[in-house]
Amino acid sequence: MKGSLSVARREIRSAFNSPVAYILIGAFLVFTSVWLFVIQAFFVRGKAELSAWFALMPLVFCFLIPSVTMRSWAEERRLGTYELLLTLPFTEAELVIGKFLASLVVLGLALLLSLGVPLSISLVGRLDLGVLVSQYTGTLLMVAASIAIGEWVSSLAKNQVSAFVGATLLLLLFVLVDKVGSFLQAQGLVASLLNWLSLAFHNQGFARGVLDTRDLAFYLVLTTFFLYLTAWNVRRRKWS
Repeated sequence: MKGSLSVARREIRSAFNSPVAYILIGAFLVFTSVWLFVIQAFFVRGKAELSAWFALMPLVFCFLIPSVTMRSWAEERRLGTYELLLTLPFTEAELVIGKFLASLVVLGLALLLSLGVPLSISLVGRLDLGVLVSQYTGTLLMVAASIAIGEWVSSLAKNQVSAFVGATLLLLLFVLVDKVGSFLQAQGLVASLLNWLSLAFHNQGFARGVLDTRDLAFYLVLTTFFLYLTAWNVRRRKWS
């Protein structure tokens, strides 16, 4: 764990030493705020609840997360530091977890700053604190799983562009797969499977303020699975 924290600190410093992290966080805050207050005309509706705002998050992060994770491994190869990184006295798991934690800190900061939205709403209407905690918990878990997917794609990609495009397409698939089932009018086991695979479907309960252990387990299993795949791929490249 100590090695992972060392890698995470290195990655966090690298992220905030360039304007990219600030631009991405700023774009996230501006877009989601404009969508809620202008496009959705929140104050005209006269209802102090944010379920629709949180339901939008999976789609927004489909584009935001690849912008962060594309640097993780593809950038190391572009700069020629990939082999040097693998010679450090850290295991592949420590390297992967360290990069994962760094991305989680950057995107977690974006979520933390977005608290300005519910705080501003609480000045004119009463929000249910329990529901809000559930919504942020679900979003953070969804972000963690999506980061793990983005890290895996980055470990396979040859450059940042392919890492971004690949992660975006894969995340869109995970988010919209339940909609495919609805479009095809899938029923029974097929519909259940497509729903179970959907990041957006598992986010719906959290967005309504419902903490379901099945959704929690799905996000944790998905995160662990893709981090394992990333570590396996890094190990394979190390010895190839």
